[in-house]
Amino acid sequence: MKVVLDACVLFPTVLREILLGVAARGGYTPLWSARLLAEWQRAAARLGPEGEAVAAAEIASLRAQWPQAEIDADPATEARLWLPDPADAHVLASAISAGAAHIVTLNLRDFPVRLLTPEGVVAEAPDAFLMALWLDQPEIVDAAVKATQARTEAASGREQPLRPLLKRAKLPRLGKALG
Repeated sequence: MKVVLDACVLFPTVLREILLGVAARGGYTPLWSARLLAEWQRAAARLGPEGEAVAAAEIASLRAQWPQAEIDADPATEARLWLPDPADAHVLASAISAGAAHIVTLNLRDFPVRLLTPEGVVAEAPDAFLMALWLDQPEIVDAAVKATQARTEAASGREQPLRPLLKRAKLPRLGKALG
């Protein structure tokens, strides 16, 4: 299953690591565009120069680890699309161009069902997306979550209880299911 990851789910580190951890274990094929990665870097730049530098390094690592994941929207497809936020037309166009059935985003209002259904694409919140994968393949999601929790604890130097960690990552239902 091909899935376009919106910039808003790539920027929070814990959420990105869980999503990509599931993908690395065969849960789905992640996709993004250069524009989505640039959006992530611009958002990180708001944290200051070090935020932008960290994002640039993480993006370079992502590109190296997932060389086939970066796709481009067909300009003609993008031009014919209308979404409530015109800046998001490239996300839908990227999904259509790549043959992706899903867009994972925190901005569901920007991707109305009535506009995506004719294109054969579904927009899902990361919590709903990961819950569905967990119900189908619990071992893959569990492993990705545990690995991310361990990296977060190592980076912070303190214990990171699972439910609060996942709640902060905008994954409350998954946190409740796993906690």
